[in-house]
Order: sequence, then structure tokens, then C-alpha cells
Amino acid sequence: MKVSEERRRGCPERTILEHVTSTWGVLVLTELSAAGTLRFSELRRRVGGVSEKMLAQTLRVLERDGFIRRRARPVIPPHVDYDLTPLGVQAAEKVCALAEWTERNVGAVLAAQVAYDTAP
Repeated sequence: MKVSEERRRGCPERTILEHVTSTWGVLVLTELSAAGTLRFSELRRRVGGVSEKMLAQTLRVLERDGFIRRRARPVIPPHVDYDLTPLGVQAAEKVCALAEWTERNVGAVLAAQVAYDTAP
């Protein structure tokens, strides 16, 4: 069955894929996969280079999509923990596999880029 271009552009799968594979989405999923549960400040340190605003936005999107769980603990000062949901664990497995593949093949990709950039 052939799907129209308009349908592909508006499909929810594309939006979900964009959330999971965004720069910060990938890093949040991989860090939570490795660590289990993290507080906001711990997650921000582990991800590195992300602003508070962008991390908060990414966490809201991933929480809305059902990939992460936000737990606010009623203590002073307030503590908020983040971890993966069962759906998030599945997504993180795929994202982590892609991240590992990237690490293993970065040399080949960089060599291909140099070859392309220096070709006549």
C-alpha cells in the first residue's frame, strides 16, 4: 500500500521519532538507561552542554510521550527524579544500539567525510 506524501508528513510516527532521536532526547534516554534514576541536576551534569530550559523541555516531551516518568518527592528542598518507563526502556535499547554503532564507526564516517570534502 502506497502512502501519500501528505500522510507521511502528518503521521504521528514521524513526530515520535523526532522526539526520540533529537540530540537531547538520545542523550537523556541513554543516560537514564545507564543510570536508572537521576535527579534533574544529575541528569544535566551527565548529559553535558544542555541548558536547563532545553533539558526541562526535552524531559516534558519524553514524559508526555510515555518514555520517562517524573516523580516529585515531597521533601524540603523538593526532589524530582526521572527514570524510564517500560516503553522508555524499549526505546532506549534501540537508541543505545545506534549510539554504540556510531561510536564503533566514527572513524569510517570521518574518513568518508574527508574523502567527500577533498574530492574534485
